[in-house]
Amino acid sequence: MSIPVYDWIRFHAEGQPGKLAAVDVESGRRLTYAQFNDRVTRLARGLSEKFGIAKGDRVAVLAPNSTDQMEVQFAAQKLGFIYLDWRLAVPELEYISRDGTPALLVFHASMRDPALQIAERAGIPATLEMTDGGESAYEQLIARSQPEQLPSPSLTHDDPWSIIYTSGTTGRPKGALLTHGQMFYNDLHCALHMALSPPSVSLTFLPMFHVGGLCVYLAPTVHFGGTNYVMRGFDAAVALRLLADQSTGITHGFAVPTNLIMIEQLPGFAEADFSHLVSVGIGGAAPSPTLLATYNKKGMNLQHAWGMTETATLGTVLSPDKATEKIGAAGRPVLHTQIRIVDTGGNVCGPGAVGELQIKGPTVTPGYWNKPDANAASFVDGGWFRTGDAAVCDADGYYTIVDRWKDMYISGGENVYPAEIENVLYQINTVAECAVIGIPHDKWGEVGRAFIVLKAGAETTAEAVQAHCRSQLARYKVPTEVRFIVELPHNATGKVTKHALPKT
Repeated sequence: MSIPVYDWIRFHAEGQPGKLAAVDVESGRRLTYAQFNDRVTRLARGLSEKFGIAKGDRVAVLAPNSTDQMEVQFAAQKLGFIYLDWRLAVPELEYISRDGTPALLVFHASMRDPALQIAERAGIPATLEMTDGGESAYEQLIARSQPEQLPSPSLTHDDPWSIIYTSGTTGRPKGALLTHGQMFYNDLHCALHMALSPPSVSLTFLPMFHVGGLCVYLAPTVHFGGTNYVMRGFDAAVALRLLADQSTGITHGFAVPTNLIMIEQLPGFAEADFSHLVSVGIGGAAPSPTLLATYNKKGMNLQHAWGMTETATLGTVLSPDKATEKIGAAGRPVLHTQIRIVDTGGNVCGPGAVGELQIKGPTVTPGYWNKPDANAASFVDGGWFRTGDAAVCDADGYYTIVDRWKDMYISGGENVYPAEIENVLYQINTVAECAVIGIPHDKWGEVGRAFIVLKAGAETTAEAVQAHCRSQLARYKVPTEVRFIVELPHNATGKVTKHALPKT
């Protein structure tokens, strides 16, 4: 039996029309559910009547976060097209647009030149410009369209809602299909494990073209009829102000470790009051125990979670009551999933053994767009998805992400996981951010090179760093080289892009 897709926004517009649905932090725009539903309905009708967009078509968006982006996302739910969102370098954009073959490109005025360039190069037949509520073709389309609902496109949970392209750090980006069913189950998991509910107020600063911005907690908050504050992009000072300001009513947020490192270094962090927050999730990369402990002392028990684009985010979650006892762990599996750890021979590992994390269930993507070879390689044993993450499970069933398999290096025949070394580096109080990679070595095969960003005004030496590591780690894990740099490279979601760090 196929489960039909229901119109979340229309439901809330009819039941609580005056409830605040969204706040655009950059422009100050505020939309009730009645206003939000009216705009999304008009947008869906305009896209259908002016551009011929229908079920199964792709629509690409090149824009910073905004409530306009939310409108495009939920027009897809009303109309049935596949929302495809991307913001990369021009050559990557051209590749993705050729791969995804969108029928329309919606772009922000600040990105007009690259948008038109890509549309021409990739043969995208139509474009639509938006300007944060100002005079634009986007606003004209909404104003001139009728507010009547379009006929239902007969969507089910098996139909794709979005194509989210992976970062492509190990090759060309792949478009992971996210279905309506995946999003629905992720909503349930956010409610069950993160206490998301109708009164919730969520802050989004991770990019909405990524599951970190879209799935935790923007879309689930809409599902339950809550309120979303949408930041144009991450700004540490603005994020701290909003999280600490009880008048906003913010209860939920989600961040990657880099975001919280930057917030923690602000002068106002020491005086900030976070007691009103219900859940702040952290994921995207393994956070250091030092970072988790820093926020724990401020009364913010960060809910460490593991997930990925292909799982519509949440796969494991650490409950707040275990935040101190199981510090560093990514928690237990969310309800509607199965998880296992297997060794290189495909055998299921027991407690304490490191292996590849694999996941199965209705939150897992049905596959990648136009990538049959990648699909064949990614699924094994009747539907288990290979995540590429090295993990370990303890005797209590709590999973810890050790590192990405691709980040592991072998030194003198021993597996070395950079995340373990980075956790030790974060114990040094002068270290603001760090990353470790393996580099070639004539004798040992590979050795570690540490890149360190120091806190403002702080000083230390490579010798002091290595001495600290020797006191905490086996000799083969101690970085042979230490380089101090001004800033680490990050992608748009805030993750450190280790492939951009020099190996020579």
